[in-house]
Amino acid sequence: MKNTRPTLYTKIGCPWCAEAREVLERQGVGYDERSVTTDAAASAEMLRLSGQTKVPVLDWSGEILSDFGAIELAPFLAARARAAKRPL
Repeated sequence: MKNTRPTLYTKIGCPWCAEAREVLERQGVGYDERSVTTDAAASAEMLRLSGQTKVPVLDWSGEILSDFGAIELAPFLAARARAAKRPL
């Protein structure tokens, strides 16, 4: 089974990353976090996925949200929730 937990790419000391963590936790979304500050492989993967070096970047099963704040994250999460409820 494919991992459906999103991956959050962050940098140490990034206030937008802290905000993203807070929103995800408040919404009850489990996620895996990768620090691009300390992990060169994570940094390269984030660049490949998003085409940029700005954080945060969220990869949810190939759907990428990059360089975002809470204002952009809320509708992204709402769309994911709606998509999860659609019948196959």
